[in-house]
Amino acid sequence: MTALTRIRHELGSDADGPLSLNEYQRYALRTYKGDLVGAELFRFLLLGLHGEVGSLLSELKKKQRDRGAYVAYASAAIEETGDVLWYLANVATAASISLSDLARGIEPAPGRAEETSFSDLEPQAALFEEPASNGAVQTALLALAARAGDVVSKSSRPDVESELGRDLALVFRALVEAAAMAHVSLEVAATGNLVKLLDRWPVHKDWGALYDDSFHPDEQLPRYVQMVFREREVNGTTYAFQSINGVNVGDRLTDNSAGNDDYRFHDVFHLAFAAILGWSPVLRALLKVKRKSDGRVDEQQDGARAIITEEGISNWVFAHGLRHNAFEQVDSLDFALLKTVHEMVRDYEVRSRPLWMWEQAILRGFALFRELRRHRGGTIVADLNNRTITFREAPGTAK
Repeated sequence: MTALTRIRHELGSDADGPLSLNEYQRYALRTYKGDLVGAELFRFLLLGLHGEVGSLLSELKKKQRDRGAYVAYASAAIEETGDVLWYLANVATAASISLSDLARGIEPAPGRAEETSFSDLEPQAALFEEPASNGAVQTALLALAARAGDVVSKSSRPDVESELGRDLALVFRALVEAAAMAHVSLEVAATGNLVKLLDRWPVHKDWGALYDDSFHPDEQLPRYVQMVFREREVNGTTYAFQSINGVNVGDRLTDNSAGNDDYRFHDVFHLAFAAILGWSPVLRALLKVKRKSDGRVDEQQDGARAIITEEGISNWVFAHGLRHNAFEQVDSLDFALLKTVHEMVRDYEVRSRPLWMWEQAILRGFALFRELRRHRGGTIVADLNNRTITFREAPGTAK
């Protein structure tokens, strides 16, 4: 209920009690961030519904193939079920049909309130401790896929609306049956789905306090940093140097690669992480502002493992971005990338930062990397209090 309370608070709802079908449908509509309308939107949502059912089947396939080695099945099954539900809810909205209408014929539990909630549709004895992956689940998911495919196949017919309500009701019934067979709680899946979407596209952006606010200024990341990046050739090798107030910071860097990809400027990502997220064990080490007064924080949050993790994220994101033109003219990142980063930091304080902040930190880091690459240097200004990071061209470097 804590997650549901947060959702209702963020979406400005005064509802209470279990999550109802129609309430979820309203929330699902509000978390749609695209700009498609009409028939184009309907087709997009139908394709998304069909694709997410396929993803759910793919997770089952991985579990059946790899068995105990695939430990992510439980969370993936719940997440993918939530994604299927989200697309189904929005398909229904586009067709002017409520989820409660689709649920008609699914017998609610006795003694329940008139408005159907997800818990009304779930077996009372189900414990939902661990999603199942047996043959019965496979049969139920294949039936769901067939129902979803049937809706898609009919979508281009001129009389599609005449049977759409019935067909979507069959999809909904198949989803409820598959979830029950797989021991997946639809209410948990629906709530988790909304939490994920609001983590990425919040209604109200909460930046959160800086992690070291309660520490002495000597152990805080500086709130305003101007780091100068410049190149210099030494014995035939081009290095990047970083300095603050004329004092070199860290080691001189090459690309450490035969590809000449300008990784020598990658410290800009650590600055972006500090500015946007308020987190950078690497920068703490470089500036000697580790939180030594608290041994636990010093070891677990500012220590070598945290530094290696941040460097790993920087390197992985950098390689991924270069495969996509350094994210030039890109204003959003795919869920898979952001989820992977979030998983990498699950043991560190920065796990509390939502996906939208990670997205902004990565995109801003790449925007500044492109400026450094274009001008072969410059000054990066990180303002942690205002959560901004900007580029300033060095005199005489215009190109």
